[in-house]
Amino acid sequence: MKRYFLSEDDIPRQWYNILADLPNKPRPMLNPQTHQPMTAEDLFPIFCEECAKQEVNTTDAWIDIPEPVRELYKYYRSTPLVRAYGLEKSLGTPAHIYFKNESVSPIGSHKLNSALAQAYYAKQQGIQSITTETGAGQWGAALSYAANVFGLDAAVYQVKISYNQKPYRRSIMQTFGAQVTPSPSMSTRAGKNIINKNPNCQGSLGTAISEAIELCRTTDNCRYTLGSVMNHVSLHQTIIGLEAEKQMEMAGEYPDVIIACFGGGSNFGGIAFPFMRHNFIGERKTRFVAAEPESCPKLTKGVFQYDFGDEAGYTPLLPMLTLGHEFMPANIHAGGLRYHGAGAIASQLMQDGLMEAVDIQQIETFDAAMLFARTEGIIPAPESAHAIAATIREAKECIETGEERVILFNLTGHGLIDMAAYEQYLSGSLHNYATTEEDIHKFTDTLEKLI
Repeated sequence: MKRYFLSEDDIPRQWYNILADLPNKPRPMLNPQTHQPMTAEDLFPIFCEECAKQEVNTTDAWIDIPEPVRELYKYYRSTPLVRAYGLEKSLGTPAHIYFKNESVSPIGSHKLNSALAQAYYAKQQGIQSITTETGAGQWGAALSYAANVFGLDAAVYQVKISYNQKPYRRSIMQTFGAQVTPSPSMSTRAGKNIINKNPNCQGSLGTAISEAIELCRTTDNCRYTLGSVMNHVSLHQTIIGLEAEKQMEMAGEYPDVIIACFGGGSNFGGIAFPFMRHNFIGERKTRFVAAEPESCPKLTKGVFQYDFGDEAGYTPLLPMLTLGHEFMPANIHAGGLRYHGAGAIASQLMQDGLMEAVDIQQIETFDAAMLFARTEGIIPAPESAHAIAATIREAKECIETGEERVILFNLTGHGLIDMAAYEQYLSGSLHNYATTEEDIHKFTDTLEKLI
């Protein structure tokens, strides 16, 4: 195993805004009532003003990282780029496999990169409290930590199935002082409506987003934050790919394929977007592959349409590949990937053929996770296991072709608080879940056709 690190001086000072360089820019988000494009000012009641401005910025390719945020990044960045010799040897592949290890952050995932930025902007604006949703709990843990760092109150709605499956992530959030509520709950109108419709509902990211936004709207001096989907979140995550560019240069190689798991798109965009800019101008021909669950296949089987980002319809209408905002994913252990839609940028990239996607069954992801743990010594989060499974598929193709392909994937988080899922796998009680065309049509045929 060989690791590559950057010095403090080499840690990026700017994030990369892919919106400025996209060949085809995504359609704008729309006001649900008027169907008119929304401005940054329209978003001010929900998001911090600086985040709202970043969200709609399509002209500036480089945006300065505030120095207080960069100083906090230095606590754990640069994260290592690692050559996975053990995995390569086990597979017998001629491929060279690298991974960017974001699991070394204080809360164990890439999510802190945006949480620190969003909490900082809230503090600078004089906001007193922030609210959010979380699936598996990685984003909730990151936001809770960042809120504590900047002296903010934090309220987190955690998807109920993950709240029960992953009690220690809940404890981490509470350790940092956050209020954690299982979603759907009886504390909001959106939650009550969902429970009245389905008393046994185990929740989704869409339901938790609805509750978090409702709390934001009904609480003075409060703003909503989120860990994926939106443009400004992917912007903050590009520090991953920008570091990886420099580290791959140190390794003397350049990736032929870049792979990341995909829920809403933040970690995929974080590692992929900086490399994509070289494809846009013809310098490189790197392939970009998003790995999603077969049970929540918005990229591979969703429809491209305007849809809400939440179940209750509180968000603007977003141009996305979607399974429908009322779609309820199966209760897989990769809670961070149980989201019905893809962010606007990734959706446009898929439409333009500039990225690829694969959907993977749950048991295959845990097969991959076990092999990775036994060859590289790191137990990955179930979300990251999707990227590992897709990497193994690529590496096995190289065995057949004899191609010495360079593969880079993003290890977004560790699985040390996901051992209940591994226990189910080891006992043979883990199951695959598939989404049928009938399931998808049920929730997408009713969407208003605006594209």
